[in-house]
Amino acid sequence: MTQGSAEDSLIARYFKPLATDPGAFGLVDDAAVLSSSGDDIVVTTDAIVEGVHYLATDPPDSIARKALRVNLSDLAAKGAVPAGFVLTLALRSKEDAWLGPFADALGEDTRTFACPLLGGDTVSTPGPQMISITAFGRVPNGRTVGRTGAKPGDRILVTGTIGDAALGLDVLTGGAAAAALASDPTAREALVSRYRVPQPRNVLAQAVREHASAAMDVSDGLAGDLTKLCAASGVSATVEVANVPLSAAAAGLIARNVVCVETLLAGGDDYEVLCTVPPAHSDALIAAGRAAGVVVTAIGTIVAGDERPRFLDGHGQELALTRLSYSHF
Repeated sequence: MTQGSAEDSLIARYFKPLATDPGAFGLVDDAAVLSSSGDDIVVTTDAIVEGVHYLATDPPDSIARKALRVNLSDLAAKGAVPAGFVLTLALRSKEDAWLGPFADALGEDTRTFACPLLGGDTVSTPGPQMISITAFGRVPNGRTVGRTGAKPGDRILVTGTIGDAALGLDVLTGGAAAAALASDPTAREALVSRYRVPQPRNVLAQAVREHASAAMDVSDGLAGDLTKLCAASGVSATVEVANVPLSAAAAGLIARNVVCVETLLAGGDDYEVLCTVPPAHSDALIAAGRAAGVVVTAIGTIVAGDERPRFLDGHGQELALTRLSYSHF
């Protein structure tokens, strides 16, 4: 991290305890060393910006967890085991009331996911705060799961539930879901938690590596991200929307016509693993999820062609989606 007396003090107080890997050199150097141990090194980076990826009113501990976990989700979809990360903070101020909970939560997650801090930078900004993390993972040589391996006949699987984070944001911003769940604080909190604190599926990284032909994490919306995966692989897909896994809260809002299914399919921030699996391997991946406590659901099939994936309702009719995903611009 860049040297400077005020910054040195901030780093020593909040972040040096997180730098447990020997290659971090206790954050006294301006670079780190990451041993590959003969593995391939997977690198991913994501930034979260106040007012775009999180709300100014979000607690600092949830912001820290989101910043790291969105990157861990990418590693999981590659079949990679976390190895460490570098952190860039653009802060308006260095108040302990914000930095203390932020650093504590980040430290807890570094231990939970065995992903130590390796280095980074801290800068001041007059504008919105920004947290950028670049995470590193290890994969056995040549075993990284990309987006280009999907083949016609592969089954499409997804972990967890879809659409909860979009509904959580709707609750926080006073949308239709907030009003509909006014008398159900348990459902409200569950949805808000899915928006603020993603649950990366790193426990399934090995199973994804062993069974998936292609994979990515669902960050911008299931419909849009499946479209990206299919384009990378040169294939198309059909999805049975009735099979898309929903939480009880999301299903209830759909049943009451509070939100439409497009809101869930195109909403961002799910951070679930979307993968394609040869039919002979799909049951094994589903079973691996069950053993790890993560529901894995088959939602469709990869087909030949280059057209946009088709999302079919319960009567086999294609849904006309007006949007596929969250747009960052």
